[in-house]
Amino acid sequence: MSWSESIDLKIALLNAENLFLLFDQTPTLEHTKLDEIQWQKLSTSIFPNKNLSKIKELVRSFKDMDPDIVLLCEVGGPESLKNFNDIFLEQKYSTALIEGNSDRNIDVGFLVRKDLPFYFDLSTNKHRLINFNYDSEKYLKTPPEHKLSRDCAELRLFQRDVDKPFLNILLTHLKSRLDPEKKDPNGFARRQAELKTVIDIANDVYKRNPNVPLILAGDFNGNASLRSTDEEFKYLYENTELIDVLEVAGLADDRRATFAQVRSGQRSDGRQIDFCFLTPKAAQYLDKSSAGVYRYKDSYGFALDLPSTLEQKLELPSDHYPIFFKLQQLPFKA
Repeated sequence: MSWSESIDLKIALLNAENLFLLFDQTPTLEHTKLDEIQWQKLSTSIFPNKNLSKIKELVRSFKDMDPDIVLLCEVGGPESLKNFNDIFLEQKYSTALIEGNSDRNIDVGFLVRKDLPFYFDLSTNKHRLINFNYDSEKYLKTPPEHKLSRDCAELRLFQRDVDKPFLNILLTHLKSRLDPEKKDPNGFARRQAELKTVIDIANDVYKRNPNVPLILAGDFNGNASLRSTDEEFKYLYENTELIDVLEVAGLADDRRATFAQVRSGQRSDGRQIDFCFLTPKAAQYLDKSSAGVYRYKDSYGFALDLPSTLEQKLELPSDHYPIFFKLQQLPFKA
């Protein structure tokens, strides 16, 4: 492994929407030639594997972006991530995933290109309490202790000493807006508590390495941007100097949507609910021209518009769109 003074890193973030790849036998490239019915029969797991056609479109998107590091939400555990890399990505990445707290078995994980001149270390914050109880629990003699819905995983990139990283990346997936038990409308209160905990974790990492660039990324399940910020995310701006990479890059608002909410009457609202926040130290290395939201493409290679119907949305490889950007001339010395 050869060392250099600085490096350029292309980074992508994506909620891959239920990326399950679980098999009853060792999968091979031959299995990627099956039809969808045969593909699903390869597994008896209670979690259906992601559609083969959607996986192939994800792979095509990754080849377009050619990221060095991929930050993924909604991965069906370490086995799914390994199978995705081994079968579909030519084993070009190292995989890093620690199972979190999800009751849907969807985790956050990383792909790190193997030929890069550094090492990495992954740790978890899944055991951290969020200091939150639902209203129905607050008067219990012993209220339950809640943790993050998924995790806030920490990836440290380092040259020689793990305690002297040159880049820290936090990846999270906050509570969704679903409230099946009707105890927290839109998941607001819990998501607010999780956001506060994630920001406290980010501040802890920053205090530990104040001169090291830091990225906080993930699916926030709401509008955490500077504009019309949802109430539960205001703590971020009140307690950090973090700023959205698309804001730093000056990307037009109509190009920032990472999720399309399809409404009745063949109308969709594009919203940004996925974010890559940078500390000022990280922002100074951003290649502003590189930052954007990737749009999936048709068979001719042309970018597709946001879906206007549910049928169009269901044909996409994920219900989220990737964010991508490049950090350039990032120093190795922490």
